[in-house]
Amino acid sequence: MKLKELLVNTEYKMINDLNPEISDVVYDSRKASDSTAFVCLKGYTSDGHKFAKSAVQSGASALVISDELDFEVPENVAVVKVENTRLALALMSVEFFGRPAEELMTVAITGTKGKTTTTAMVAEIFEQAGIKTGTIGTLGIVYNGETIKTDNTTPESYEIQKAMRDMINAGCKAMVIEASSIGLKHHRLAGMTFDVAIFTNFSDDHIGGVEHKDMAEYLYCKSLLFRQCRKAAANIDDKSWKAITEGFDGKVLTYGFGENSDLKAYNEHLLSEGGFIGVHFETTGLKTLSIDVGIPGKFNVYNALAAICAVSFFDIPDEAIIKGLKAAKVKGRVEPVKVNGNYTLLIDYAHNALSMENVLTTLRKYNPHRLITMFGAGGNRPKVRRYEMGETSGRLSDLSVITEDNSRYEDVMDIIEDIKTGINKTDGKYVVVPNRRDAIRYCMQNAEDGDIIVLAGKGHEDYQEIKGVKYHMDEREIVADILKEMSQNK
Repeated sequence: MKLKELLVNTEYKMINDLNPEISDVVYDSRKASDSTAFVCLKGYTSDGHKFAKSAVQSGASALVISDELDFEVPENVAVVKVENTRLALALMSVEFFGRPAEELMTVAITGTKGKTTTTAMVAEIFEQAGIKTGTIGTLGIVYNGETIKTDNTTPESYEIQKAMRDMINAGCKAMVIEASSIGLKHHRLAGMTFDVAIFTNFSDDHIGGVEHKDMAEYLYCKSLLFRQCRKAAANIDDKSWKAITEGFDGKVLTYGFGENSDLKAYNEHLLSEGGFIGVHFETTGLKTLSIDVGIPGKFNVYNALAAICAVSFFDIPDEAIIKGLKAAKVKGRVEPVKVNGNYTLLIDYAHNALSMENVLTTLRKYNPHRLITMFGAGGNRPKVRRYEMGETSGRLSDLSVITEDNSRYEDVMDIIEDIKTGINKTDGKYVVVPNRRDAIRYCMQNAEDGDIIVLAGKGHEDYQEIKGVKYHMDEREIVADILKEMSQNK
């Protein structure tokens, strides 16, 4: 593709009037090669302009800059001056990958909380309707049963456009993405119009440092999504919904518990039976439905309402919505794992006191026979985290099973002693099983009817880090192995 074709929607000044053939667009000088266009991004700690010379030496045919360069560029290398190189990268990536968003049903979800869960719910509903779907968010780029890990909730624009093209090539017809405020601030979603944008909620987060200077900027960045969508829905029970969606030129579909909601929930209550835990609710208004959500916590009613609104803009049957919300789960977030027995086994990423408090408080409301929490703490991290996690589990669990979790360069028994310091401030019962696989086996072999067991700390991670080496360890696989062992030993 010719350079000027990539720049068709970008405001620019050509320093020298060249129009080379471009084989790829890169923003990492180490990936520069013959005929690439190198975009000089300015980050928090580095400036791509300082690596432009290296990119040229590696064969780059074009440089996209916003600042002056400190070297003389060869005459055969095109230099494009723009105001914002991140915006230019997004617009160029859209063109390079052939505007993939125009070939997909697209849903973007923003909000402080609930993005990951709502994304999973929308994707599962689409799948239940026979629409192959890819997702982009906290858990990475996911499609075709594969996960590509990413550094950010909303990846760089090039990765987003490439992922969508790859999804299309794999047969996907829909894409759901988590639109973070940082991603919107840095133009990672620029250059495309989403079919649907969803607002979940807004609260204090990401303020200070290199993120947002204050709440006003945080809110403004989230509102940017509603300037690039065709349809929109918002949580009417959140007082910020009007401010965040004011950039949308049209009627916003609302959801919540209030009388004025376009989609109203009522008769919500917790469900716990036969190893299934979740929440039930019914809706009126936009749709009349009776819903069971397979993810625990009443707050997931809001996430489910958001998902229903999102898919309502498409021709999705109610049956797919009902099945999708019951089947939806988020890897590593109170994720149920099937077991043989009348108890519930969950995998969750809770790896600090606050996240553990949230999960265990939610599960306490289900009145389990016993709430058992298996957890460890990361090595080479502040010891106060261990004390706090021990105290939290001791206070909220009927039994804590203390084990290892990425001990890194520390001795696992030293970490466990620190956890015990916290747990001994409570009356909580505990056992110590240093090997994590053995600890999972202990929980399963000693499970009683009505127990809820939480394997906390690893979540979506599939490794164990010990002394600088990451060993493969997926708790889902471990559970499956133990179930097989237990059935053979009967």
